[in-house]
Amino acid sequence: MKLYQAIGERILFYCKERNIKPNKLCTMSGVLQSTVNCIFSGKSQNPKIETIYSLCQGLEITLDEFFNCDLFRNIDD
Repeated sequence: MKLYQAIGERILFYCKERNIKPNKLCTMSGVLQSTVNCIFSGKSQNPKIETIYSLCQGLEITLDEFFNCDLFRNIDD
């Protein structure tokens, strides 16, 4: 799995876990819907850490919590 795919999957995991739609997360985090859509579609293959941080703030988790999963331990280059 590519890094950008893992990031998109992780965001979706937390949205499902918290029962919120990705567009609601955009409102909660201040990240543009188009940016999140680009992450999900793979158009953004290198999302900024600031973007991920903002999404984490919207999800009320730390960056450590976000990246602490098997998805990020098995990244393909």
